Amino acid sequence: MGELVSSTTGPQIEVTVDTAEDLPEAMADPNQIEMAILNLSVNARDAMPDGGKLHISAKARTAQSTHRSGLAPGTYVCISVADTGIGMDETTLAHAVEPFFSTKGVGQGTGLGLSMVHGLASQLGGALTITSAVGSGTNVELWLPVSHAATGPSDAVPQPKLRPLAAGTALLVDDEPLVRMSTAEMLGELGYSVVEAGSAEDALQRVSEGLRPTLLITDHLMPGMNGTDLGLALRKQYPELQVLVVSGYANNEGITPDLSRLTKPFRSDELAASLANLAKVGR
Repeated sequence: MGELVSSTTGPQIEVTVDTAEDLPEAMADPNQIEMAILNLSVNARDAMPDGGKLHISAKARTAQSTHRSGLAPGTYVCISVADTGIGMDETTLAHAVEPFFSTKGVGQGTGLGLSMVHGLASQLGGALTITSAVGSGTNVELWLPVSHAATGPSDAVPQPKLRPLAAGTALLVDDEPLVRMSTAEMLGELGYSVVEAGSAEDALQRVSEGLRPTLLITDHLMPGMNGTDLGLALRKQYPELQVLVVSGYANNEGITPDLSRLTKPFRSDELAASLANLAKVGR
C-alpha cells in the first residue's frame, strides 16, 4: 500500500508506513480496507497542496470504556493515516463524516471519502476517529475489531480464489487515480484486460478512437459528464455493452434503473458477483 500511495501522491509528499510485525488479524475484508486507506490517502494528499508528510501505521490498541468513539472495551487493530496538511477547524471537523460534506471546490471531490470509511468502520463493529487542527495536520484512525477466528495453519479457513470470468476488455472510468488502480487490480484478477480513463470525456474519446470494450465500469459522480450519462450514451451506440455504475452513496438518486449498480467500497467477490450477473442477463 505504501508504494501504491507514494507513486500516486507524487514526489512532494513523503510517505512512510509503520506496521508492527505481531499484528493480530482484523475482522475485515482486505479489499475494503485497501479502498479505505486509498480514500484517506487521497484526502491527505489534497490537504497538502504544497507537499508534506503522510504517515500510515497499524498497531494493536486497547479501547477502554471511556473511548471517545463509544467503542466496546477490547483489543482493536488501529490503522492511522496522518498528514502534515492544512488541518480542519472545529466546525469542519464536526461535519467531516457527513455524506457530501466537502471543503473542496466543484469538480475536486464529492465529500464521500470520510463518510464511506466511517460507514465501513461502523458496519464492521469498529469506529473512525479524527484529530485535527488548523495548520497542524490531520490524523484519521480506523479502529477494527480483532478477529477471534483460529489462525493456526491446521485451522485456517482458506479464502476462496476468484474464478476468472469469461472476460474481454473492461473500460474503467474513475476520476480518482488511487481508487481506479485498486479496481483495475481486481478486474485483472478476474481475467479482464483493463483500459483506464480519468473522466467520461476521456472514455468517450478512447471509444471514438476505436476502443470496443465488452464492459464499462464507471464511477457515478465525476466532474463533467457523470457515469450514468456515460453508460447510457455508450449503451445507445453499442447495445450489447455491459455497464456497471459504481456509486459511493446509499441511494439510487440520479442512476437510471436501466443500469446495474454497485455500492462502494466493495469486495472482490461482490464485484465478481455483479459482473457474473451482468454476463448472465446479457447487459
